[in-house]
Amino acid sequence: MSSLQQLPLDNRLLTLGEAYYSRVAPTPLREPRLLHANAELAAQLGLDPALLHTPEFLEIFAGNQALPGGEPIATLYAGHQFGNFVPQLGDGRAILLGQLRDAAGQLWDLQLKGAGPTPYSRFADGRAVIRSSVREYLAGEALHHLGIPSTRSLSLISARDPVRRESIEHAAVICRVAPTHLRFGHFEVFYYRRQHEQLAPLADYIIAQHYPELWERDARHRDWLREVIGRTAALIAQWQGVGFCHGVMNTDNMSILGLTLDYGPYGFIDAFDAHHICNHSDDHGRYAFSRQPEIGYWNCSRLLQATLPLLDAQPERAVEIAQELLQHYAAVYEQRMNAIWRAKLGLAEAREQDAELIDGFLLMLHAGRADFTRSFRLLAGVRCAGEGEAGPLREEMRDLARFDAWLAGYQARLRSEDSDDAARALRMNAVNPCYVLRNHLAQRAIEAAERGESGEIERLLELLRKPCEERPGFEAYAAEPPPEAQQISVSCSS
Repeated sequence: MSSLQQLPLDNRLLTLGEAYYSRVAPTPLREPRLLHANAELAAQLGLDPALLHTPEFLEIFAGNQALPGGEPIATLYAGHQFGNFVPQLGDGRAILLGQLRDAAGQLWDLQLKGAGPTPYSRFADGRAVIRSSVREYLAGEALHHLGIPSTRSLSLISARDPVRRESIEHAAVICRVAPTHLRFGHFEVFYYRRQHEQLAPLADYIIAQHYPELWERDARHRDWLREVIGRTAALIAQWQGVGFCHGVMNTDNMSILGLTLDYGPYGFIDAFDAHHICNHSDDHGRYAFSRQPEIGYWNCSRLLQATLPLLDAQPERAVEIAQELLQHYAAVYEQRMNAIWRAKLGLAEAREQDAELIDGFLLMLHAGRADFTRSFRLLAGVRCAGEGEAGPLREEMRDLARFDAWLAGYQARLRSEDSDDAARALRMNAVNPCYVLRNHLAQRAIEAAERGESGEIERLLELLRKPCEERPGFEAYAAEPPPEAQQISVSCSS
């Protein structure tokens, strides 16, 4: 695509009608500056990367100039926040500029986050700050390149405009990109308003655009919900497998496509605490790491509640179908989670004793607060034979007697599979990342960005794009955080 004037926009969401959204224009920024642009994502969208550094691109994706052919809107939704239902939320600081259809026919939302107030801002300013924008920009790429479904960002733009949070910060805008940003809360708002006639058009829009293989089925709504539940369970299993904490798993932050959505106080666990709380706003630990699978299940139950009118005209039968669908969550989660742990431990076969072996390793990491990412990475160095052959992994452990006992059982298991050390190490190093987006690394990039420097963002992205490939000279990026950086705190404003 040689010009932004030629973008093949297909604003399909607008066909639903204004019950689902409000028209709104972005609020311009003063003296916007491009901090970073995602050339890899641009190429996927069919954009010439050279366009990313033009004045036109900067003005459009700062919200200062209209997107040619775009029709900006903010969408309406509700949601359960920390378990409590909030009847109206909506895109309070996100504005959908338009929907782009790429050469393969895939539809992509181009959504500005931090582009100013909308009718759903609830007296807020609708702005984002450099701190939160850098975190989301990096996180989307980090998870995407770990193979975890996620929204991503095309651009990161800063400005001089002041924004008040805990202190005065500078404004920033990202262009968030995903096949859709629709979420569980888009159904909740109409269910609880008793506007049930709005549910089917929304569901059919999603099925037609994103689940077309289900369109001709008589029970397409049931089958679509089953697919959403399965994708959600699989997503959370993937989070657990890399030690990722979302931090705010409200139903309005749950994607209808099973994407990781709305990065706030997220974090990758350093010293492993199974009950780690990454969000200091989460006073009761509702969204602790160990509770994420349970909360995913609960959120799916809220989606099913909101879509009961789609399942059957008879309320009792609709509830029965919903209960049957909800069972799919546990089945998918267990199967996906077990497969992930086996791959991370290099086990070639599924056996009944696997749970004991997997749990033993995780409990050992938890008890000794060993570094989660490093420990799994170092596990690839264990050899089948030889007492105590564990290399640097043993140095990560606090209770050496406990570790040696576990190691003996692990080595025996590997020998029983005739495991080849070199081949197993290659498999394990392909699923156990060397680099993850640790909070102190993100903080370093934020501090540089606040000075107007983008070099640290680019360095981090270079590593995160190939997270399992060790890079000489970047050992510090794979190390546990230094003592002064171990207590970085993030909250809902992050």
